[in-house]
Amino acid sequence: MRSLYLREIKGFLSSIIGYVFILIYLISSGIMHWIAPTEANLLEGTEADLIPFFNSSPIIFLILIPAITMRSIAEERRTGTIELLFTRPISDLKILLAKYFASVTLMLIAILPTLIYYYSMIQLSEDPSKFDHGATITSYIGLILLGSCFVAIGIFTSALTNSQIVAFILALFFCWIFVPNIGGIALLGSYNLMGSFDSIVQYFGMTFHYEGIKKGVIDTKNIIYFLSLIYGFIYAALTVIKSTKK
Repeated sequence: MRSLYLREIKGFLSSIIGYVFILIYLISSGIMHWIAPTEANLLEGTEADLIPFFNSSPIIFLILIPAITMRSIAEERRTGTIELLFTRPISDLKILLAKYFASVTLMLIAILPTLIYYYSMIQLSEDPSKFDHGATITSYIGLILLGSCFVAIGIFTSALTNSQIVAFILALFFCWIFVPNIGGIALLGSYNLMGSFDSIVQYFGMTFHYEGIKKGVIDTKNIIYFLSLIYGFIYAALTVIKSTKK
């Protein structure tokens, strides 16, 4: 598994794909949060915090993460190299996990430079000693968990087809269903169509759990929610892989 994981990482960083992902994320978030005159501009806010960054980053991930995961299995199936992987002395689950953790690692590399935003907002605050470090740290944890769920979704959709474009579109759709605030579940639960059941519907979306983590408190139920999504989609991908081998 380790060798396959390193191969995937090398594949990202030895080609333009990984660098394009990192650059697009940093450039888009940089323009959105420091230059563009929008609500997400960190300098336009009345308080020194990173709330606009954590509100808009999931939307950027909504597009970028499906773009890096779409080739993970679909390309292997198209070229026939997936058969070579199956002949290795490694389980199907470890193959999926190697690809999953490689994509998560690339996401973490992209997020790491945004710690400059963290440092900058501390320096821009009137009283740096009162800066809410707890909420910022937990928000980073929430963003990483959210991105990790999107990676799992992307791995699953990539296992469904040998077309990268189809895998991208499917991942984009499934990620949109769960994404906070603008996602399908979040919108469905906000229309007041089902009375008291609206809150139950919203619970299955990421809004409730992501917003809960952003408040600065790590609640077990929110962590379990994200981990359950990751497990569910990885297991679904494993089921698809096993079915294609029969």
